[in-house]
Amino acid sequence: MENPGLVVHGQAASFSTALRSLVNNPRYSDVCFVVGQERQEVFAHRCLLACRCNFFQRLLGTETGPGVPSPVVLSTVPTEAFLAVLEFLYANSVTLHRYSVLEVLTAAVEYGLEELRELCLEFVMKVLDVELVCEALQVAVTFGLGPLQERCIAFIEAHSQEVLQTRGFLELSATALLPVLRSDKLCVDEAELVKAARNWARVGAAVLERPVAEVAAPVVRELRLALLAPAELSALEEQNRQEPLIPVEQIVEAWKCHALRRGDAAPGAPCRRRRGTLPRDHHRFLDLRFK
Repeated sequence: MENPGLVVHGQAASFSTALRSLVNNPRYSDVCFVVGQERQEVFAHRCLLACRCNFFQRLLGTETGPGVPSPVVLSTVPTEAFLAVLEFLYANSVTLHRYSVLEVLTAAVEYGLEELRELCLEFVMKVLDVELVCEALQVAVTFGLGPLQERCIAFIEAHSQEVLQTRGFLELSATALLPVLRSDKLCVDEAELVKAARNWARVGAAVLERPVAEVAAPVVRELRLALLAPAELSALEEQNRQEPLIPVEQIVEAWKCHALRRGDAAPGAPCRRRRGTLPRDHHRFLDLRFK
């Protein structure tokens, strides 16, 4: 019986370097992509992409047809992210940067590249900061990346004041903002959170050309108005008349909690104190305590 042969390996580094030199190299390339909003040409090799990624196998097919093949247009992926994907497919390694890793992660998810996705997730969690966290949360919510969403929420809970001042916070979708507002562990007072929610809704209203109250409707129920002192609630009510943000019945529920001095006076009125809630005299009457 013939003995099986022994597999031996050459130098991985030199092999990787040689393949990396083919990334976006028109020499021997047989497919051209037109990538991003800037419509930049990127060259690649059909057989390598097809054998490494099912997405490209389906996209490129098996027949090139006669003549020079037409460019493949991928307008939604930024050029730098697409080149990172190619680098990974060619060399099985990738150079990631903080400012573009979420775009690479998005491409990895869309192209079904699980190993690249995991590398991106690991990198994001290492470099997560105040400026990046909301954008990362949006990506996590959009693609159902549970561990990343949990990590982002925990970071926001620990750095609430700073995060609320970022552009990324203002650009969150309502779906991404909801788990933030539902957290008991935010290190911010409710008055500041109400202001932040109003600013968020104003930006959304301007972008979507819709009323502030309409934009805010999916999230404002998570604001815990009963935590505000009577003077703060009166001021909020007056501001709400001038610029509707919160349903009137929600403000009424908060007033009912004050009148009856019980946290459970109005069903559905959230009265749990958050980690950053500043003490107010009426808090001693709330039955639901922060845990």
